[in-house]
Amino acid sequence: MPGPGIIAYGGYVPMMRMPRAAIADAMDWANPSLRSRAIGERSICDWDEDSITMAVEAARVCLAGRDKSGIDIFHLASTTLPFADRDNAVVAAAALGLSDSVLCQDVSASQRAATSSLAMLTKSSGDNTERLIAAADRRLAKPGSILEMSYGHGAASVLLGRDDVIAEFLGAATVNSDFVDHHRASGESFDYGYEQRWVRDEGYFKLIPAAVARVLAQTGVAPAEIDHIVLPCPVGIARKLATEMSMAADRTADDLARVCGHTGAAHPLMMLCDTLDRASPGQTLLLAGFGQGADALLIRTTDRLTGNRASLATSLAHRREETNYNRFLSLCGLLETDWGHRAEHDKRTAMPTAYRKRDAVTSFVGGRCAACGTVQFPQTLVCVNPDCRRPHTQKPFRFADESARVKSYTEDWLGFSPNPPLMYGNVAFGNGANILMEFADARPGDLEVGMPLVMRFRIKDIDERRHFRRYFWKAAPLHGEH
Repeated sequence: MPGPGIIAYGGYVPMMRMPRAAIADAMDWANPSLRSRAIGERSICDWDEDSITMAVEAARVCLAGRDKSGIDIFHLASTTLPFADRDNAVVAAAALGLSDSVLCQDVSASQRAATSSLAMLTKSSGDNTERLIAAADRRLAKPGSILEMSYGHGAASVLLGRDDVIAEFLGAATVNSDFVDHHRASGESFDYGYEQRWVRDEGYFKLIPAAVARVLAQTGVAPAEIDHIVLPCPVGIARKLATEMSMAADRTADDLARVCGHTGAAHPLMMLCDTLDRASPGQTLLLAGFGQGADALLIRTTDRLTGNRASLATSLAHRREETNYNRFLSLCGLLETDWGHRAEHDKRTAMPTAYRKRDAVTSFVGGRCAACGTVQFPQTLVCVNPDCRRPHTQKPFRFADESARVKSYTEDWLGFSPNPPLMYGNVAFGNGANILMEFADARPGDLEVGMPLVMRFRIKDIDERRHFRRYFWKAAPLHGEH
């Protein structure tokens, strides 16, 4: 039986974008060369976003409106996973509402983690079960560095299966090589990069063509048949690579540098999502991954690739410009800010309670009364409806994808938030439930009573003493992305 193909995909870019000119304005006194690179903007995470939360959002776009019961494998690809010894993929799977029988795996340690995972899962045979891959990176860079200019934060996801395939895999090939273009040791915050000509000439120009040659030979596809060339490297290098591989340089995909920056391990899938948004049925795509070697995959779109897709374009359009460089550094944890006594409370997590309440906290599951239909959060032994009050009637009910609106809100400048003010209020769900929640992706003056909301999986707080972070759901203004 042939391997699975792509049946859905989705991308996510954090709302905040920093113009590179703002970085140059702040730091060109130390590095004048930044001014020449001050074109476009890069995406940046808010304080409550990381690789887990971004991967969840990309996967939610990918899985929107789909039955998730058929997923049996979930891979989370990232080089910036928040936990070294806690299964990050299990956290994300719970947030997505996947079955606890799904085989979860963190895939890390290389910028081609996502493409290697994709190649592995497309070669596997089996029944009609589905496999989900989500990739995300929140890489940090030294202030005033070229990497700070070029990096971006983001995530992408693809769902593999055999029914209603929109893009089939023709073949995949890999070249493994301990070529070090950059590295980051355990416990370090920043990558150490090497000379760009060396990376270009010995890395991109030798490893990617070698992997591509193998997959072309394996499939019998001619270079001239490639309609879209998806290479996660600067567009100038990609075009030269295409020419050297006897492909049309004008068929290279947008590297997304101007609109978000390079998103690390997620970038090949980010570019793939953007390319699928633009592709037509019956076209052939070349997708490459680069890092300690190279992966090359050939993909052909099917007649099912139709309709209004634009999964990544929608996320890119949902943006807020941030020009305060000090705020950017603070959100990245690179500027130690004095928050006063309000920030000094102990954030220790009660692990037994967190475990017992994990369905409510991580999966956002409340209850629906089987007797009267009342929906509530959290789930309790007795129905909250005063006309019902029956015990032991609650059935699990997931709130993450339910419609909601602002019922009330507070902009609290006295309560602690790493990106003040702390914003919270009552959220009225379309199903009748009301929950007191924090708001995300909102600044002072944004919220209005009655405003439609979407739920976001975010960091609740970070215990700096024990190096632990808790997650929960927050309500964010709906901007047409769902």
